[in-house]
Parts: sequence; structure tokens; C-alpha cells
Amino acid sequence: MGEVRQKRGTGSDSEALDLLLRAAMLDVKREQIDAACKEYYDTASEQDLAEQRDWAEMTGPNMWRGVSE
Repeated sequence: MGEVRQKRGTGSDSEALDLLLRAAMLDVKREQIDAACKEYYDTASEQDLAEQRDWAEMTGPNMWRGVSE
């Protein structure tokens, strides 16, 4: 665990373990979100997908209007 602690730049083994657990939980959450998105697009009707394409085409060029760099 000392090697992990050094790699993560933490002050203790418990802090390093906490960071590893958080990273693992984030990975699981990302996988769940990816699976939900895939399921949605795999089951969405052609009409729903067409509406989303239309919305994206309409808002895409204007998305960053008014946002300073």
C-alpha cells in the first residue's frame, strides 16, 4: 500500500485506499450511465431520434453564444 500511497501522493494508507475506492465507485457509476445511454438509444423510436437530431442541429451552432472564452 505504501507504493500506492506514494503514487497517489497521499499522507496515509487509509487516504490512498479511500482514493482507490472513490475511483472504483466512479468507474462503476460511469459504466451504469453508459449502459443506460446505450439502452435508451437501442430502444428509442425513430421519431425520438429524429427529434433529437433536429434539436441538435438547431441548438448546436448557438450552444456557446454568449459564453466568454
